Amino acid sequence: MNFLRGVMGGQSAGPQHTEAETIQKLCDRVASSTLLDDRRNAVRALKSLSKKYRLEVGIQAMEHLIHVLQTDRSDSEIIGYALDTLYNIISNDEEEEVEENSTRQSEDLGSQFTEIFIKQQENVTLLLSLLEEFDFHVRWPGVKLLTSLLKQLGPQVQQIILVSPMGVSRLMDLLADSREVIRNDGVLLLQALTRSNGAIQKIVAFENAFERLLDIITEEGNSDGGIVVEDCLILLQNLLKNNNSNQNFFKEGSYIQRMKPWFEVGDENSGWSAQKVTNLHLMLQLVRVLVSPNNPPGATSSCQKAMFQCGLLQQLCTILMATGVPADILTETINTVSEVIRGCQVNQDYFASVNAPSNPPRPAIVVLLMSMVNERQPFVLRCAVLYCFQCFLYKNQKGQGEIVSTLLPSTIDATGNTVSAGQLLCGGLFSTDSLSNWCAAVALAHALQENATQKEQLLRVQLATSIGNPPVSLLQQCTNILSQGSKIQTRVGLLMLLCTWLSNCPIAVTHFLHNSANVPFLTGQIAENLGEEEQLVQGLCALLLGISIYFNDNSLETYMKEKLKQLIEKRIGKENFIEKLGFISKHELYSRASQKPQPNFPSPEYMIFDHEFTKLVKELEGVITKAIYKSSEEDKKEEEVKKTLEQHDSIVTHYKNMIREQDLQLEELKQQISTLKCQNEQLQTAVTQQVSQIQQHKDQYNLLKVQLGKDSQHQGPYSDGAQMNGVQPEEISRLQEEIEELKSNRELLQSQLAEKDSLIANLKSSQPSPGTNEQSSATAGDSEQIAELKQELATLKSQLHTQSVEITKLQAEKQELLQKTEAFAKSAPVPGESETVIATKTTDVEGRLSALLQETKELKNEIKALSEERTAIKEQLDSSNSTIAILQNEKNKLEVDITDSKKEQDDLLVLLADQDQKIFSLKNKLKELGHPVEEEDELESGDQDDEDDEDEDDGKEQGHI
Repeated sequence: MNFLRGVMGGQSAGPQHTEAETIQKLCDRVASSTLLDDRRNAVRALKSLSKKYRLEVGIQAMEHLIHVLQTDRSDSEIIGYALDTLYNIISNDEEEEVEENSTRQSEDLGSQFTEIFIKQQENVTLLLSLLEEFDFHVRWPGVKLLTSLLKQLGPQVQQIILVSPMGVSRLMDLLADSREVIRNDGVLLLQALTRSNGAIQKIVAFENAFERLLDIITEEGNSDGGIVVEDCLILLQNLLKNNNSNQNFFKEGSYIQRMKPWFEVGDENSGWSAQKVTNLHLMLQLVRVLVSPNNPPGATSSCQKAMFQCGLLQQLCTILMATGVPADILTETINTVSEVIRGCQVNQDYFASVNAPSNPPRPAIVVLLMSMVNERQPFVLRCAVLYCFQCFLYKNQKGQGEIVSTLLPSTIDATGNTVSAGQLLCGGLFSTDSLSNWCAAVALAHALQENATQKEQLLRVQLATSIGNPPVSLLQQCTNILSQGSKIQTRVGLLMLLCTWLSNCPIAVTHFLHNSANVPFLTGQIAENLGEEEQLVQGLCALLLGISIYFNDNSLETYMKEKLKQLIEKRIGKENFIEKLGFISKHELYSRASQKPQPNFPSPEYMIFDHEFTKLVKELEGVITKAIYKSSEEDKKEEEVKKTLEQHDSIVTHYKNMIREQDLQLEELKQQISTLKCQNEQLQTAVTQQVSQIQQHKDQYNLLKVQLGKDSQHQGPYSDGAQMNGVQPEEISRLQEEIEELKSNRELLQSQLAEKDSLIANLKSSQPSPGTNEQSSATAGDSEQIAELKQELATLKSQLHTQSVEITKLQAEKQELLQKTEAFAKSAPVPGESETVIATKTTDVEGRLSALLQETKELKNEIKALSEERTAIKEQLDSSNSTIAILQNEKNKLEVDITDSKKEQDDLLVLLADQDQKIFSLKNKLKELGHPVEEEDELESGDQDDEDDEDEDDGKEQGHI
């Protein structure tokens, strides 16, 4: 501003300059000044003028400001001023000082300057690169400027950012900025960026936007947060609405579970601030975005299931039944619950089980229906309850049956203590409030939608009109009210109910035609030439009469199809009938109702058509027209075809049932076969094990039999080559050879131990003394020998282990020999032999036993000797290990001594170097004082002589000074 004052003040003596000239001079200074401070002051002055003189600054300075952004990026201050100036030029936020006549022109300025700015796409790319700067004075104005550009020309700027490399990713970094101002404005920027652009929405979603936004909402306090939460929720709606890919990504990322804490409002609901109401309203709308009927059915169904599994639906029902909730939040909650349960059987069953916290507890459906038929309730709330009831019955035959059953005589509570849903619907259907009539009729029609069983059940409903008169059927009462000429809204509701009831239900058509007054009433209504208001009623009457013809089974002779068509042709005329039928689809409110399932009307007067009824009209209008123009012969042929088709359908149904039963039987047989297979496999495994065990027993039996047979034969005296006690002499000789081999191995080990002992003794005798350099080399040689000794000792240990294993094996074999000997001694004599032969054999056996015992003793002695030798070898190994440990300790001591000596030598070298340095410096001083100094000093003198020389030199130096 000092520079601006200089420019303005310097011209005070001369003529007064206009603002345009001042701006021109500032622009020239920005363009031509070489000093950065001058350019910075000029841009700051332009910033101060840009709000008041927006047009002039924009025309003259925009090009220079863009040039500043390109060339002066090193100075954050001038960049910040330039960005603020551009924002003031482009933005339409501050228009207070603009006159009313030029308001529209000023609003166009923003879009015109934006178009100039983005004409060069490099400008937007430059702005995106500036957002990477962390400096607050650069990033924040950059965010505001880009947001303003998106507000002015959103699609064009979106396309430029989309094709810019890493353009969206740079903007996503704003959500992670620690400065709340930039983060919050970054959310507003992303709102404008993602509006109506599916490609950018997908990129932002896959840049982890959901995680960051939900974290911000949690940090700010969920529904209790401020406007930041509102901005985040709007951005989430932009990302999810009509974007199936992002909705699926949101569900797969388990983000639905994170929405549950939003609706934990607590028991004390008295403190509802305006911001909390806004936040909760947006949160409910976000839930509805995920389960909207306009979404693909599969995606909606998966989101509905996820909301039930995580407890979100339960939390919404808690708000629904809570007290003190604001009316608009309650209405939006009802709409949200409606779409969460719509067409989802699990959610619908849960909603049917919800009870209101009253005494006694009442079902939530009953409480809501009480609000719907109560004319004192707000209109929007009544529409929401009707939508909730429709969604509860949508594709829910179980729920439809429960509602209709409350109207049947067997289920009505005779005491009157409790009010059922059916009683509330009947009360609303016949009340004096036309809106209640319409809502109850539409609700009851949804209980019959695509459910022929309930249409037939509803024919059983009887109503007591007055005391003393017989009860009247519900169908008859509806036609009675129609004939009484009530309000148009009531008649439209009742006609929609009757059309839904009679369609696809010949039995209901027969009941309707059985009342002789119904057909004359309908023909009279259609034939009259009434005003525009009554044309819709005429069209609905024509539709009802057409349904009575098309779904007529000709069970009543007076009102067969052909007779009804003749009646129409005589009293109305076919063309006139078709024209009146077309009044329905041509009505202005028909198209509005056919767009969305939700009954969303600005006022009760617009509440005429139901969404599901418009579908029925589209389905039946064409077929009724064809049925009216068909001849009797064509009808007969069609009847025959229908009968044939019905027979065919019955046959197909019969075979389907048979196939279904056979499938069940096949499944049972398959299960039985699988069970039997498992049992068979188990039995086969058991049989295999038993067979193997039997074979083993057979082998053992045959072996024993062979051994006993050989012993019982008399083939001369038992010699060395004969079998003794079941043991072959070859086995004994093999054992003796193994013992000899063990002895030789033992001697070899003893000789190796003796060599090692001598080697250790030599090492001890040749052990060098510490303190010299030769010791280190000797120690290195010793370490190598020690390593070799360790390796050899390990080899000896493994050999000893092998010997011990073999000795154990020999002991086991000896034990087997003893057992066989004892078994043979206990064996019985062969029957049939003489006592002399038995005595001889006994003597021989005793001799053999004594010989075997002797050999066994010798084996024991040898084994004992081997074990003693093994113990001695172990002791020698232990002594060798201790000797090696001693040598290792001595080696370590030698290494420590060598290290100490090296340190002492290094210290001496350092001292000598210091001494030399001192001598060199003293020589230089003497040379400077003029004393002659020898070039080569005798350095072999002692330390004391050096100190004396230093003292003499110092004295001479002082004398010279």
